Amino acid sequence: MTTQIKICGLSTPETIDAAVDAGATHVGFVHFEKSPRHLPLEDAAKLRARVPETVKLVLVTSALQPEELARAFDVIRPDVLQFHGGETVEWMKLVKDTVGCETWRALGLREKATLERSKKFIGVCDRLLFDAPAKALPGGNGTSFQWDLLSGWEPYMDWALAGGLTPDNVADAIAQTGAPLVDASSGIESAPGVKDVDLIKAFCEAARQV
Repeated sequence: MTTQIKICGLSTPETIDAAVDAGATHVGFVHFEKSPRHLPLEDAAKLRARVPETVKLVLVTSALQPEELARAFDVIRPDVLQFHGGETVEWMKLVKDTVGCETWRALGLREKATLERSKKFIGVCDRLLFDAPAKALPGGNGTSFQWDLLSGWEPYMDWALAGGLTPDNVADAIAQTGAPLVDASSGIESAPGVKDVDLIKAFCEAARQV
């Protein structure tokens, strides 16, 4: 099975085009003001039209208030909503049932017990995104976690791997974990929030060759 690829934190036409041309299956817009990858809704709406129907657009949010989330969804019309904050199970289920689009939940993976606790998201979201534990930001900190925490784990729902992935380590990450989808952000930047077209291409090539 070909590994799916998400290039996250895009904010320019050039980087969107680079991700699409390199074979990314998903592109991500970050709507979180504290992040260097934050994309205001007005800018996101303009860039939305550049994403082809063959590529899924993921809107990454972190603990937005209901009215803020509703406005963001209406403006951007993403294919996927990614929750990356302290959203409750009840709230996530309500959003999923209301908007009717695919939803993901990001989880910082520090210990194997997190995998057992994550069963509470069965039926609540469509995919789990295993990331490094939160630091200054909920995600996009450029750090990875111990991939062997996933050793022997038997997935009970779709999942993805994030956290410090780069063109240099993504092949090894896929080989070790069997990740069906890999998600890169800070590892393909020349500076915080500044995506590098060449690194995007290199990342997608390395992931596709596994």
